[in-house]
Amino acid sequence: MGSCCSSDSRGGREAAGGVADAAHGGGMGEDGDAVEAVDRFLRSRGDFRSFSLIELSLSASKLRDRDVLSKSDPMAVIYTKKRDGTLEEMGRTEVVLNSLNPVWIQKLSITYRFEIVQPLVFQVYDIDTQFHNIPVKTLKLDEQQFLGEATCNLSEIVSRSSRSLTLNLDHRDGSRVDTKNSGEITINAEEAFAAKTILEIVFRCSELENRDLFSKSDPFLLISRTAESGARIPICKTEVRRNNLDPTWKPIILNLQQAGSKENPLTIECFNFNSNGKHDLIGKIVKSLSDLENLHRSQLGENLFLPTAVDHEYHNRVLKSQLFVERFSESTKRTFLDYIAGGCELNFMVAVDFTASNGNPRLPDSLHYIDPTGRPNAYHRAIMEVGDVLQFYDSDKRFSAWGFGARPIDGPVSHCFNLSGSTSHSEVEGIPGIISAYFSALYNVSLAGPTLFGPVINAASTIASQSLAHNQQKYFILLIITDGVVTDLQETRDAIVKGSDLPLSILIVGVGGADFKEMEILDADKGERLQSTTGRAASRDIVQFVPMGDVESGELSIAQSLLAELPSQFLSYMQRKEILATS
Repeated sequence: MGSCCSSDSRGGREAAGGVADAAHGGGMGEDGDAVEAVDRFLRSRGDFRSFSLIELSLSASKLRDRDVLSKSDPMAVIYTKKRDGTLEEMGRTEVVLNSLNPVWIQKLSITYRFEIVQPLVFQVYDIDTQFHNIPVKTLKLDEQQFLGEATCNLSEIVSRSSRSLTLNLDHRDGSRVDTKNSGEITINAEEAFAAKTILEIVFRCSELENRDLFSKSDPFLLISRTAESGARIPICKTEVRRNNLDPTWKPIILNLQQAGSKENPLTIECFNFNSNGKHDLIGKIVKSLSDLENLHRSQLGENLFLPTAVDHEYHNRVLKSQLFVERFSESTKRTFLDYIAGGCELNFMVAVDFTASNGNPRLPDSLHYIDPTGRPNAYHRAIMEVGDVLQFYDSDKRFSAWGFGARPIDGPVSHCFNLSGSTSHSEVEGIPGIISAYFSALYNVSLAGPTLFGPVINAASTIASQSLAHNQQKYFILLIITDGVVTDLQETRDAIVKGSDLPLSILIVGVGGADFKEMEILDADKGERLQSTTGRAASRDIVQFVPMGDVESGELSIAQSLLAELPSQFLSYMQRKEILATS
């Protein structure tokens, strides 16, 4: 991986929020079905996806001078832009007096989410002298002089090695926009230290109460923090221990940012797993990370309690069951953004299903139909939504684009052909290049079949392998969009197992009304780790499968559903290869 990497077993510790050996065992614990059920239970109680807190520092230069007897007194305001285009204010800097080149001290924080595009708007105002003694939060912006505005996406800042971006300020005067004389604004991003502080904890319980009739309880732990609203937000869980009243769980990993601080109270609940999803609460305790560290040092246990109704009031019944902290270690990890800042890039690749089951592209009921009104079809949407997120992490924005399951003009059926029409080059220019090549291919091939994934996965693996051989700093993401269940299942498994040793992740979107249940076997989140024909297991989980119909009925976008796990997959590769990001 070139200059961004060096050998260090700590370098790629997996993202927080699960068991420590998730990279080696797919996070499956003792029972794949139990893990899936517990994950559903956890998600039903809140969102525990990983995130990073980013602190933004601002400065500006060559601002307009709007004062007569002195220079401008600038203040900056940061907004996030919502999907509907409306702006939501994040915060304001202080006012810097008498300066056209201000360096603001006030830092503004934003939560970075890899899986979504986060548009930001920066506005600069000259604050009139009469308002200098008024708190900036109460200032009415329409009473101040507007100096200029700039926009960008958060990923454009954090994906740069310097984590710094300079933008021209635009000044609007009616319908006229002045981009030359309004100055510049520079944004610097820094990842909060708490995101890099990793805690590894091993829990043990003794003498748990039995909640099963014909066997012992199947306990697991769920750890939550309390939000400002009072709601509990799950941040971590253990695996399920079958038939065990004195369990010791595998190490869990969480970062300090997830907990808030070492002093914040955490609720640790012990549940008895039930396959119907209605897990029985065995007992719980409330302790901060500092409390847990002290428990480890003392080697003493803490009694669980159980809220119990007595005369219509709840009281905490102290149980004989105890919780022990067998291990508590704190370390600093390399984050996903550390690797990006060190020079690693993400390279986007696309493979589109051109099998006949998609329907005639010239008819409105086809999944490949190009609507004259400009409304994107499912394939177009998936490419745009995922590509819009990933494109900022690739400097040259040249992406490989393939089709499969079609017959090119005067040729046999191909299961991996270049959408560009070239016989030698698979790359196109940017996301618009992918869309253009896709539309062009619809008029230059005949839809056929069957649905084979193996050839396109092998093509992606070849590119990833060549990049690795040339010591390039790239990690590859292959997006496969399909309308049907794969027919070369074992060949696909073999290709995925091979790809699990490479800097590669595979995203699969199912479009249309097909039953994609059989496809879930490719995603290790839904079952056991894949095995090749020779019995070799995938070294890590590299596949994420999402039926588009499921996404459309929920709150998450296609990109969110597909990309939320990608930083963890990226880090699991770095961990297995003992690769360290350079600063």
